[in-house]
Amino acid sequence: MHITFVKKLQLDGMPCRKCQDVEALLRKGDWWSRIDAVAEIDERDPGGEGVRLALEHGVRSAPFFVVHTPGDVRVFTVFLQFVDEILKQGAGADS
Repeated sequence: MHITFVKKLQLDGMPCRKCQDVEALLRKGDWWSRIDAVAEIDERDPGGEGVRLALEHGVRSAPFFVVHTPGDVRVFTVFLQFVDEILKQGAGADS
């Protein structure tokens, strides 16, 4: 399993408030180590990886998660759903 956390950076370079909150919850829940990559939707760089992922998966707001497993890709735009279906279910599983 490969998990990408996509967060938005505002024009001032700071993450959006919701992205900051989600990252804090990941760290507090001791799930940060499960995140394999972080991509940024940077308002100063419309051609970046985060923008590409959002367009590719039809996502219109950040934060979101792209989860790759053999033969499947799932996108989560709701943090609690991501926690319940991926982080809690995959606890202790090999990635």
